[in-house]
Amino acid sequence: MALEEFQRHLSGSGFRLHARILEPTLIPDARRLRLPRARIYVVDSPAAWQAAATLVAAIQERHPSARLLVVTEKFSDTTAFPLLRLGVKGLLRYGEVRAKLPPALKTVAAGGFWVPRTLLSHFVDRILSLTRGHSLLSGPAGLSPREREVLEALLENLSNKEVAARLNISERTVKFHVSNLLTKFGVRRRADLIVLCLQGGLAGH
Repeated sequence: MALEEFQRHLSGSGFRLHARILEPTLIPDARRLRLPRARIYVVDSPAAWQAAATLVAAIQERHPSARLLVVTEKFSDTTAFPLLRLGVKGLLRYGEVRAKLPPALKTVAAGGFWVPRTLLSHFVDRILSLTRGHSLLSGPAGLSPREREVLEALLENLSNKEVAARLNISERTVKFHVSNLLTKFGVRRRADLIVLCLQGGLAGH
């Protein structure tokens, strides 16, 4: 995407842009690149997704607390899943940039995920199918035993009613624990909580 266009879409959004243009041939040596420090990295990747994944891995290794959003022509399960496993928080297509880049950046900056709903659903289903019977919990310290039970149930895609029946508690109590979990993990939605735990669980396998 033209740099001038990118700057125009960010005008007035409150974000300051530090651009770095990389030749695709340099991507294999990404770990040796001098990258500016930033809270959010937007990887504009018109080339193969493998190049974006290599750059994402290099950024994550150098700046583990940074958040990443990848922009490209289109995504599929094959191209999106490796990026999500690496910790990418946002996936945006070129056709969506004009309307959605600023809100996507704000969501990612706040700790959320900006991923097409269908891709996110496929990702969660795929990872759950691969990790049945394994604990995916890698959350913050300080979770109570009950919160861990609720979280395990959420990772099985159970509804609040189903969680309540399994744990023999009320739906209102389930909602209370879910709200506490969202706060402790620093996310706003159940989907964000699930993806965050799946990424953390994968890192431990």
